[in-house]
Amino acid sequence: MGLERRAIRVTAVVVLLSPDGAAHAVARYEANRENPEGFHRLIGGGVEFGETGEAAVVREVAEELGAGVHDVVRHAVVESIFDYNGSPAHEIILVHSGRLDAAAVIPPEGGMLHENGRAIPVEWRPVDASNVSIPLYPSGIDALIRDLAVGVGAPG
Repeated sequence: MGLERRAIRVTAVVVLLSPDGAAHAVARYEANRENPEGFHRLIGGGVEFGETGEAAVVREVAEELGAGVHDVVRHAVVESIFDYNGSPAHEIILVHSGRLDAAAVIPPEGGMLHENGRAIPVEWRPVDASNVSIPLYPSGIDALIRDLAVGVGAPG
């Protein structure tokens, strides 16, 4: 039959707003075939077998940022089918919000996260990203981020 079976990856990510609600933390990935300027991705990663999305977010933030996160709430489930460097990928993404135990873990000028033995820059992306040319993944969650920021005090 020639059909190749591929795995669908389940991931959990978290919207981490700045204290004033004007920005949120993202990892800045290098350019690839589909994104010549690079791209932003919410903090998070794969859900392990037997792990809830909330537990995955807590674990990933601890592993990647060396910080705790609390008040974790799931807001959406997003299906993402995309190409990465020419290879097809498929993810089911559990999108959460949460609050860092220590906002200083990501300084105003940015910081680093650690993923699979490599350092990846972490930046604050404006909630109103209309002037930001770098795409945000997962796609289509900008409205959710704006809604969450209104609850923190950022202008809506």
